[in-house]
Amino acid sequence: MTYNIAILGASGYTGAELVRLISGHSSMQIKALGGNSKAGQSMAEVFPHLRHLDLPDLITMDEIDFSAIDLCFCALPHKTSQEVISKLPKDLKIVDLSADFRLRDPADYEKWYGNPHAALEQQAEAVYGLTEFYRDEIRSARLVAGTGCNAATGQFALRPLIGAGVIDLDEIILDLKCAVSGAGRALKENLLHAELSEGYHAYSVGGTHRHLGEFDQEFSKLAGRPVKVQFTPHLIPANRGILATVYVKGDAQAIHDTLKKAYENEPFIEVLPLGEAPSTRHVRGSNFCHIGVVADRIDGRAIVIAALDNLTKGSSGQALQNANLMLDIEETEGLMMAPLFP
Repeated sequence: MTYNIAILGASGYTGAELVRLISGHSSMQIKALGGNSKAGQSMAEVFPHLRHLDLPDLITMDEIDFSAIDLCFCALPHKTSQEVISKLPKDLKIVDLSADFRLRDPADYEKWYGNPHAALEQQAEAVYGLTEFYRDEIRSARLVAGTGCNAATGQFALRPLIGAGVIDLDEIILDLKCAVSGAGRALKENLLHAELSEGYHAYSVGGTHRHLGEFDQEFSKLAGRPVKVQFTPHLIPANRGILATVYVKGDAQAIHDTLKKAYENEPFIEVLPLGEAPSTRHVRGSNFCHIGVVADRIDGRAIVIAALDNLTKGSSGQALQNANLMLDIEETEGLMMAPLFP
C-alpha cells in the first residue's frame, strides 16, 4: 500500500530533508508540498539538489486537498504550527516538527515560549515523539510532537542512566554544540558567513534555552522527582550536526553497561566501545546516533558523549520514523542510508 503524504513548510531545511528521505521510501508518495512564501515555485527552483525528483510544485496550504492525504508533516515555525494544525481535519494523522506540542502543561509552554497555547485540544492529545521511548503511544497516536534536536541528543545520552539510577541526578552538566542549520533557513544577521565562521559561541546561557522545558518535563517524569540539568548550547560554524558532552557522577563501566543494554536492539542508536568518543562527521546525513562513554580522571565521574545529525535523527528522520509507526510500516523504512563521509 502507498500512502499519500503532505509536507507543510516544505521550503525550509527540515521540509527539504523530509523530501529527500521520503523520495527513497517504498510506501509513501508526496502528494502536496505547502510553502506559502514560495507558492507557485517548483522544488527544483527552491532546492536545486532535489531537481532529479518528480515533485509537485509548492502551493499555499489553503490549496491542499487534505481529504486525499493520509499523513501530514508540519515543518512550520513555532506558534504558526499550532494555529494551522488546529484547523486541519480531526481525523488526519499529523507529525509536527515544531515546538508547539512538545510540552504537556500549557503553563510550561507559555513559560518557555512566551505566549498562551492556541490549540489546547490538540496539545492534550499529542504524543511526545522520542521514538525509542514512546513507540507504543506513537503507533496509536493521531498527532505526534517531534522533539527538539538538542533535547533529543541530551535525552539519548541520559534517559537510560536516569531510569537505572546509575548517576547522581543533582550533578548533570550538559555542554552541547549545534550546527547552524538548527537555527532554520530564515535570514538572520548573526548567521551570516562573516558573522559565524572562524569561531563559535555559547548562547542562551544560564538556563534560558527553550529545550530545557523538554529536559525538565522528561527527566523529572522519568525520575519521579524534579531533575534540572545544567545546560549550555553553543553554535558552531558547521552545516549539520550536534555533539552533546555530558558530565556525570557515576561509575563509567556501569554507565556504559546501562547504555549498551538499553540500546542493544535499537536500529539507530550505536553505543561505542568504552573509552571511544563519537564525532558528528560519522553520523552526518543519517538517522543514526552514536554514544560514547569515557571515564574521567576523577574517580567516580564519567563523560557521556552523543552525536547525531540535527536535521535527520534530530528532526526529519525522527519524524519519518514516527510516521512509519503511525502508518504501520516497518520503522526503519526509508532511513537506513549510510552516513555521508567525508
